[in-house]
Amino acid sequence: MFSAFTQQHCDSLLTLRPNETKLGQQVYLASTQWSLAQNAQQAKSAGAQFAIIAIAEDVGPRANLGRGGADDAFVSSMQQLLNLQSNRFFNGNECAILGQISLDHSLPITASIEQLRDATAQLDDIVITAISDVMQAGLEPIVIGGGHNNAYGLLMATKAITGLPVAAVNLDPHSDFRPREGRHSGNGFSYAAANGALDHYHILGLHELKNSEQTLEQLSLFGATWNSVQQIWIRRELSLETALKQIAKSLNQTQLPVALELDVDAIANMPSSAATFAGIPLLDACHYVHYIAKHCSCRYAHFAEAAPACHHAGIDAGYRDAGQSLSELIYAYIQGRLTCLN
Repeated sequence: MFSAFTQQHCDSLLTLRPNETKLGQQVYLASTQWSLAQNAQQAKSAGAQFAIIAIAEDVGPRANLGRGGADDAFVSSMQQLLNLQSNRFFNGNECAILGQISLDHSLPITASIEQLRDATAQLDDIVITAISDVMQAGLEPIVIGGGHNNAYGLLMATKAITGLPVAAVNLDPHSDFRPREGRHSGNGFSYAAANGALDHYHILGLHELKNSEQTLEQLSLFGATWNSVQQIWIRRELSLETALKQIAKSLNQTQLPVALELDVDAIANMPSSAATFAGIPLLDACHYVHYIAKHCSCRYAHFAEAAPACHHAGIDAGYRDAGQSLSELIYAYIQGRLTCLN
């Protein structure tokens, strides 16, 4: 199901001031009169290069025995992003805000693991179709919200549009390469690999004790590589800059379309289904996004797992922190891509 983000929605979030122009006054907005594919085509015709689209769901994390709340990231991020200034650094005309996709039904808190995993598999098909429509129109999707299970649909859509498997980099303490035991947020990449959509995989910031030995063995057999959070941020055996240069070089050597993935679980104090105090700084996450976007042939960016309701200080703090963080990540991606494309 697609819910368009319209002028009315935008106006309800904007706070205007004299002699200022906000991004919300410049971006392309969707229409309820058109389908997602039609909105994407219209946005491209109007000059947009990027399409922000949200996935409103938390069945994937719940199917992975995690907390819910990842279905509520869109409004918080738009409230922050659209109230940023339109100026010489970024006008906003390059960006379309299309709306949200979701299942056409919700699952109660009492839903079984089997029901949640079946729903996640149903969502996969919705994500593949929706993101394929956006890519077919010539737009780069920036996908926010939902669990990291949606990496599977994004990778499958990229393969469908390009005809090639994908080279992915993922900033994440978890590899999400767990066994294919039914769809959930912990095995999107292993399912994509098994279905031929993932050819090259690097995890940045993998936590050495948050991945089972079985998962690590599967990663090694696949040929995946990683830099752990301990290696870079704790033991300081490798600088972040050196790691990023090596990652970009290996991605470019594949000559494949590149997927830029980020689980906000990696960021310290971010409200998410698996929040951590032992995470990396937001500014380092933004630098990762900007660097890969600038130096690689990215086909999309995916910022998963933000869950404002999971903030330890309450929902209002969750909306503020998740919204500010996601808006910074979105701008870092757009700025990097515009530098690369121009």
